[in-house]
Amino acid sequence: MNAGDGRMRGASGNGPDWSDGGDPADQWVLDPATGNYRLRTDGPGPGRATTARRPGVPQQGRPGPRRPAGPGGGAPAGDSGRLRAPSPGGTPPGIPAQGGDTHPGIPAQGGGRAAARRARTGQGSASEAPAETAVGGRAARRKAGKTPTRSRRVLKWTAWTGAFVLVAGCAGGYYAYQHLNGNITGVNVNLGDEAKRPKAATKAVNILVIGTDSRQGLGKKYGDAGSVGHADTTFLFHVSADRTNATAISIPRDLMVPIPECTTGGKTIPGSARAMFNTSLGQDDRDPGCTWKTVEQMTGVRIDHFVEVNFEAVKTISTAVGGVEVCAAKDLVDPQSHLNMTKGKHVIEGDEALAFVRTRHAVGFGGDLTRIPLQQQFISGLIRKVKSDGTLTSPSKLWSLANAATKALTVDQSIASVLKLKDLAQDLGTVDTKHITFATAPVLDDPTDKNRLVLKEPDATQLFAMVAADKSLTKVTKKTTASTAPSPAATTKAAPADVRVTVKNGSGVTGLAQATVDWMQNTEGYLRSSNGANGPATAKTTLYYAPNHADQARTLAAAMGLPASQMKATTQYGTGAKDPMLLILGKDFKQPGVSLTVPTAAPSNLQRVEADDTNVCAK
Repeated sequence: MNAGDGRMRGASGNGPDWSDGGDPADQWVLDPATGNYRLRTDGPGPGRATTARRPGVPQQGRPGPRRPAGPGGGAPAGDSGRLRAPSPGGTPPGIPAQGGDTHPGIPAQGGGRAAARRARTGQGSASEAPAETAVGGRAARRKAGKTPTRSRRVLKWTAWTGAFVLVAGCAGGYYAYQHLNGNITGVNVNLGDEAKRPKAATKAVNILVIGTDSRQGLGKKYGDAGSVGHADTTFLFHVSADRTNATAISIPRDLMVPIPECTTGGKTIPGSARAMFNTSLGQDDRDPGCTWKTVEQMTGVRIDHFVEVNFEAVKTISTAVGGVEVCAAKDLVDPQSHLNMTKGKHVIEGDEALAFVRTRHAVGFGGDLTRIPLQQQFISGLIRKVKSDGTLTSPSKLWSLANAATKALTVDQSIASVLKLKDLAQDLGTVDTKHITFATAPVLDDPTDKNRLVLKEPDATQLFAMVAADKSLTKVTKKTTASTAPSPAATTKAAPADVRVTVKNGSGVTGLAQATVDWMQNTEGYLRSSNGANGPATAKTTLYYAPNHADQARTLAAAMGLPASQMKATTQYGTGAKDPMLLILGKDFKQPGVSLTVPTAAPSNLQRVEADDTNVCAK
């Protein structure tokens, strides 16, 4: 070839004359009878019909005259880079003789081993060996009437196929990674002053799942066309540090709560002392970070990540897993959500799944509270389906699920990659379904508006405290430590009516002492309690009691959830039968009736759904 132009040289004394424009490479054809290349007899240029080696295949039969070898046994000196026509019986143009240098990417056949053998026996160099000497046994087999075995051919094709699959798999994996990554939408959230956020629960994970009712891009099919969406369905999903259990708390959209000031896109949005929870997203351009801050402030639980899903997510994800099983305790018909479901169990997906989770008028009293258990049932069924063998062992379902989920999700930027989401899903996926509990934040009708809700206290604070302290709502075996109790005997307690106590306020919150006394007298029956006004500022609530009043101390401590470490025996305040104990409220005191220790049980009458319960039916 001419250097740099990639064309075959014409007649110049350096090779046969291909002056008629023929390409030398075209003169060598594969002989199907032998599997070798041969020179065409009807082609241009001199030469007779002969056989020659295929690329990387030793020559068969008698060798032709050898060309003078240049340094190293290759082409003659000064002929480097030039494709030469072969001598009769030689090799095709540009393909080296066996035992010498090999063509790039084409392995030598037998030449290397034969050359090594000749070198040991002194029979000459590999480059000078006759071609038939370098043959790795094929000529001998042909003379004996043998052909290459089928197993050898299968082995060769298997090797090439395996290599192709490996390369294709790598390329496919890269494509899948890039494709799924491109689906994910990440949002940088501004959570404000780190010091004002709740303390993190070590190794536990708290994820805020926000279901938005945005209709953007959906037209009029679901009503309110073009709505930017609000926090329509929200779960605080807590996974324990040891991954033995998980709790998902539903937060009603109609709940009235304080919404803090937040910043999104460089814009500061003023807070509100009292507003519907669902306006924490979308309203006044609030982003998921505003909902994040609202939930942290309301619950005292530190959130690690958020995941926002839309209407399309319900449709595509339910379809990707092959449908989700749900149950109706009666016929459910709701023209507004387009639900028309007969009584019994159904496997639903797509538009029907969306209609099921959106319906309010077909269940209960037609409000948001009666819709929440239905949504919990659907998500429980989805979890069971995702964790089932039919989904986890099906590549097509896994791909459909990953593709649908990443398209439908908006997440915080710290997990906005397919690898991070995969790691998070695998970590959380270890929780046994029977230890996943869905519950609704305890609420009451708003006294000022029957269409709105307020938190029910102390139940709500009790539930949030359990989550913040990583306490399970299901029976999970955990290590416990015994607490000490004040002397004398740990079994004796006084009746509430016999307990005398003076309450002083050291919390810094105005009116807390009187509120506590009102609770003691009107709710708990501590008729001999009194307000001692303000006391010394203190971090922890402390009860001071005389040793002979230990039975009274135990009764009051149990009612308040006061740990033994915050009970001090002393004679400083009198030991007489009518001398009262002294209770100083500290900064750790939230409100009357809220335990000062982490609750060990959920509030009574808590609405809940266990994820492994397949008999829950919407009604």
